[in-house]
Amino acid sequence: MATIDHLGIAVKSLAEARSFYRRMGLEIVGEETVEHEGVRLAMVPLGESRIELLEALAADTPIGRFLAKRGEGLHHVALRVDDLNATVEKLKKAGTKFISDEIKVGAGGHLYVFVHPSSTGGVLLELCEDPPQGV
Repeated sequence: MATIDHLGIAVKSLAEARSFYRRMGLEIVGEETVEHEGVRLAMVPLGESRIELLEALAADTPIGRFLAKRGEGLHHVALRVDDLNATVEKLKKAGTKFISDEIKVGAGGHLYVFVHPSSTGGVLLELCEDPPQGV
């Protein structure tokens, strides 16, 4: 079963975005840098899901290029799945296109992969799985 894990929102300034969500009375948690994606991020928990605020570390990163082309806003939708490897294999067999065939480790140790928007009706879709237990 899949559930919405988070909505990724590209922002120019993580500090300004954090300030807005705090004014709404929401907690900001888990700020960290994911070097291999060139991004600094913070999470805003909302019930069973979260908002992921994404600030580019440089202009030539995926978030940096997104901000230059489209400005701030919704970058991706992330779905949490129980078995990421099995889900990816099933989708590959069905001809789904991925941004990268490699499952990576991201924020908080979560495993993830991005599905290309051409396979999802124009939405960048992240598939993720909770970090392995004991890690």
